[in-house]
Amino acid sequence: MIPDNRSNFPAIWEILKKEYPNPQAALHFSNPLELLIATILSAQCTDAQVNMVTEKLFKKYRTVEDFANADQEALEKEIYSTGFYRNKAKHIRESAQIIITEFGGEVPDNMEDLLTLPGVARKTANIVLARGFGIIDGVAVDTHVKRLSGRLGLSKNKDPVKIEKDLMQLTDREEWDDLSMTFILHGRNVCDARKPKCGICKISELCPSSLV
Repeated sequence: MIPDNRSNFPAIWEILKKEYPNPQAALHFSNPLELLIATILSAQCTDAQVNMVTEKLFKKYRTVEDFANADQEALEKEIYSTGFYRNKAKHIRESAQIIITEFGGEVPDNMEDLLTLPGVARKTANIVLARGFGIIDGVAVDTHVKRLSGRLGLSKNKDPVKIEKDLMQLTDREEWDDLSMTFILHGRNVCDARKPKCGICKISELCPSSLV
């Protein structure tokens, strides 16, 4: 079992902030609606693949009404390469319809309302709030954040909501989104799921899971 390593978090965080001084989301979007759609599509899919799909998608579907009225089969074909395309298409259409009927055609700017949208859990809601509205309400926990939190001994939980609560206690609110994005970047670049590159990892000496 990986030991509790939260006491080393301040040192870990300082190193990672220097390593990733300006962590930016990889998803391409120009407004909160596009960000919401792209984030729904990103589930179990790389951001690079999502960006390839949305480059064409956002030229065809420009408004929330366009997505609400989209043909299910046509939308499925257009997002097929992102995986789980049937559910994603259904969630996108239903979310757009709810945004029109319940929220005046505007993507909600609060956690409670965002969580009423199909296919939107706290991870997606946190991303939309932080990067679409500049509102920091929590830590977006994706597969990378979950993996690093466990390997670094920062959380013993497996449930993303519980992991989020653990991480929120470690740093100030204004850094929550940067923490998520930094962990995502480090997970992609260094702390790989199958073969972590511990030999080049700047925080290996502070990591209880290090293979060095």
